[in-house]
Amino acid sequence: MSDKKWRDLTPQQKQAVIATAAIQGGLALTAWYDLSRRPRESVNGPKLVWALAIAVNFIGPIAYFRFGRRRPAVHKATPWHEKVHLDASQSIR
Repeated sequence: MSDKKWRDLTPQQKQAVIATAAIQGGLALTAWYDLSRRPRESVNGPKLVWALAIAVNFIGPIAYFRFGRRRPAVHKATPWHEKVHLDASQSIR
């Protein structure tokens, strides 16, 4: 593989590099922001380790969002039709 210089890239290749870098940077910044705002109890593992892992290309932020965050307990919602209790004398208007 030859070492290409920036000036050797086509305009489309330059756009692809810029877009990829912007996506990667945005993912990392979003992950670091989320990590900084999240309580220690809501993170799987040490926050410092996740902060360093986020710096690893696309893999770090994606791994943090997938495995690093603890999700809150999900409460099963009661369907609306189970909440409606009508007797024979009532009707829905």
